[in-house]
Amino acid sequence: MGRQNYITRRDKEQGVIITLVAVFMLFVIGAMAALSIDVVTLYTARSEAQLAADGAALAGARVLANSGVTSDTTGTLMAAAQIPAKVVAIQVAQSSLVGGRYLIASSGEVTVNISGTNTDPHVTVTTQRSDLPTFFARIWGRTQVAVAASATAEAYNPSAGVGVSFSSAPPVAPICVKPWLLPNISPKTGGAIFSAATGTISDTTLLGWSSVGSSLQMSVSCTGGNCGTTLLLPSAWQYYPGDPATTFPPPTTSLPSCSPALSSGYEESIAGCIPIPISCNASSANIDFSDYPNRNAETASAVNCLTHATNNGGDSVASPSPPNAPFQFVAGADNPIPGLASSDVMVSDSLVTVPVFNSTTGVAPTNPIQIIGFVQLFLNPIGNAAPGTGKIDTTVVNLAGCGTPGSGAFGTAIVGNGASPVAVRLISGP
Repeated sequence: MGRQNYITRRDKEQGVIITLVAVFMLFVIGAMAALSIDVVTLYTARSEAQLAADGAALAGARVLANSGVTSDTTGTLMAAAQIPAKVVAIQVAQSSLVGGRYLIASSGEVTVNISGTNTDPHVTVTTQRSDLPTFFARIWGRTQVAVAASATAEAYNPSAGVGVSFSSAPPVAPICVKPWLLPNISPKTGGAIFSAATGTISDTTLLGWSSVGSSLQMSVSCTGGNCGTTLLLPSAWQYYPGDPATTFPPPTTSLPSCSPALSSGYEESIAGCIPIPISCNASSANIDFSDYPNRNAETASAVNCLTHATNNGGDSVASPSPPNAPFQFVAGADNPIPGLASSDVMVSDSLVTVPVFNSTTGVAPTNPIQIIGFVQLFLNPIGNAAPGTGKIDTTVVNLAGCGTPGSGAFGTAIVGNGASPVAVRLISGP
């Protein structure tokens, strides 16, 4: 009888222990699940802070790239360009949600620092929140946690000032390059734009030069566009058309709507974006020597489509006239973004990149040609349409040279993330 009572009591105790273990495990698992919610929230906020820092740093660097200051050989314009770059970086950061609310720069949650040289400025953005609320971690007395992130972007220009060699620097390879090949002749001085050996800027006064009011609008260097029979000798701001079969294939996607509609691959290459990067030192660049009697008319039509200037309502370069770096741009009445007209803009469809090749005075070029740099131009800089003659008014916004092979300019080209010859890219992040 006593043995039977002992066994029964032991069975009851085992039942109680199993129940207690089950309750304890339920509590532990629940606590771990609750804590994991806080951990996931923390890591999500950390990722949001990093994305905010990345976007803000890239935006600030893009302002510096498109302002033209990286092509300023004196370096005196950087201080003025830093002001809008910081403003834009802060605006981008403050438009980002971190932990369920927007960052507040005035509270120290966004800081921007610009360092480096004028040809390679670095924009560092730090984002943080120190008051991120916890949920279940409060049982341990932790009501708030902090998250922070930092990112650095650069606006890289391989050129440098007079007497400073950048020939060992990696070249650039912009995308969306227009199918116009300019000889290495400055429209302002008649001398070289770049040093063919080192890629440094030879004409240090060309930045900001505008063809408005002059007789040197950019135009094709063959009569009527018939480059097969009437190829002209290299001349300042007279381009040779790029070969669509080898170097400048027309884009097939993301083409703008134009009136009149785009009717040829040449027009598509101007109004659209050629996705293949065109690299400095590319020996495979070729001129289109075919007869093309409609080239002038198609050039004007495609340029006006690209710049939204068909009705004289395109974007423009801000005053003073002639404009000077750091540049600012004003949206025209026909800018496709609603409500943007008359506002300052950071980028514009009128900003294009055109390659410069190593030309010889008095000698007609033959294929292949050697690209030794790029100029970034603002087309139709007063917002008015180009005439049907195909002569395009331009303003020089950036200059980026790279020299020729054998001078030390080699290595993997930097593409960046846009059409500008001044590559903008993140160089540090998570």
